[in-house]
Amino acid sequence: MPYRRTPAVQERLDATRAAIVGAAHALVGERGYAGCSVALVATGADVATGTVYRHFPDKGALFAEVFRVATQREVDAVAAAAAKPGTVAERVEASVETFARRALRAPRLAYALIAEPVDPQVEAERLTYRRAYRDIFATLVADAVAAGDLPPQDAEVSAAAVVGAMAEALVVPLHAGGGSRRTVPDLVAFVIRALGAAP
Repeated sequence: MPYRRTPAVQERLDATRAAIVGAAHALVGERGYAGCSVALVATGADVATGTVYRHFPDKGALFAEVFRVATQREVDAVAAAAAKPGTVAERVEASVETFARRALRAPRLAYALIAEPVDPQVEAERLTYRRAYRDIFATLVADAVAAGDLPPQDAEVSAAAVVGAMAEALVVPLHAGGGSRRTVPDLVAFVIRALGAAP
């Protein structure tokens, strides 16, 4: 008869896994991806290094999970901003501001999520979430074009360009530890002009 975990055992395993992911997330926020190791994660989670490897086969798998959890929070926040009522310019402004201000509040983590060189497993997660951001803006653009609030354009191309512009505009400020007071408003103005929205 195959072994079945009891609910109590599964609960302990889940709690250990969550502690490992939480410790890894905190380390990325402090040190970036390059400054993290499985040994440091184990210390932060108060478990043995071998315990980390029982939950994750390697560093790439562990940090892919960290990126999934961290980036999903950011995507959800931008999606909520994009869904608010208002003109297209107001919704674009809310979405771009949400992305940029949240990134600038945690620059080390945001730099790791957006631009830091990472393992291929983590890079695959990064691309998945870039597509998620693109889809949020593509829906916004397509709806605005259909309503006559934006000039005709390929919504996916425009949205991909917006996501690329947001990431690129923040890379240097995030690497430096934060932007100037003009970083976010200037980025918002650029995106609104690029899409052809009335300011």
